[in-house]
Amino acid sequence: MRCSIVTGGVQGIGLSIALLLKQRGDTVVVFDRVDEDNGLVKALVSAGIRYQQVDISSSSSVTEAFASLDTMGLQPQVLVNNAGVTRDGLALRMSESDWEIPFDVNVKGAFLCAQQALKRMIKAPTSYIINISSIVGLYGNAGQANYAASKAALIGLTKSLAQEYAARNVLVNAIAPGFIQTAMTDALPEAIKQKALDHIPLKRFGLPADVANLVAFLTSGQADYLTSQVFVVSGGM
Repeated sequence: MRCSIVTGGVQGIGLSIALLLKQRGDTVVVFDRVDEDNGLVKALVSAGIRYQQVDISSSSSVTEAFASLDTMGLQPQVLVNNAGVTRDGLALRMSESDWEIPFDVNVKGAFLCAQQALKRMIKAPTSYIINISSIVGLYGNAGQANYAASKAALIGLTKSLAQEYAARNVLVNAIAPGFIQTAMTDALPEAIKQKALDHIPLKRFGLPADVANLVAFLTSGQADYLTSQVFVVSGGM
């Protein structure tokens, strides 16, 4: 049975990905920082998904998490680097910490997880790494210089890893979602949501399932000539 790891998978896009991969028959392990007694984690486990509390920005935490999978006999064939954080603010007011935190999680965390996964994936016939970037990593966004830069860096990481490990049949791609409807975006003021909607030709916000369905396809074995690509899921934005 295929083992798939999803980081940041207790809610939102990550949860949708984890549930869909579980539905197709994968053994799914979610890495997240949420306490194990949290209701979100309990719901995840009740759905048959394994959970490990991991700080992906910490090398030791990531190494220990993968070593734990080894002891359970789980060899990852799919890694979805979905975990991400924001620290929004105008560039002139942005602290050094506000700049560093998104890079620690969004870029360093993805690299540390990929590094550990690759050590195991190169032994498999075919494996997959999917990095969840963002449309702002391609086009930028006012008030998100740190987040946009981190998501752009994730695209560079994707393309470099794809070239390094293509010969070992590790396929590495990125997905750049646009405005996806989650609890985070639901909390935005209506004026901001309407402004975003005005720029979407399909005239609706995306759903977490729109991203999850693409992850499932890219890791299905039916898309094995695709690597080093960035797939934009934005409704045409």
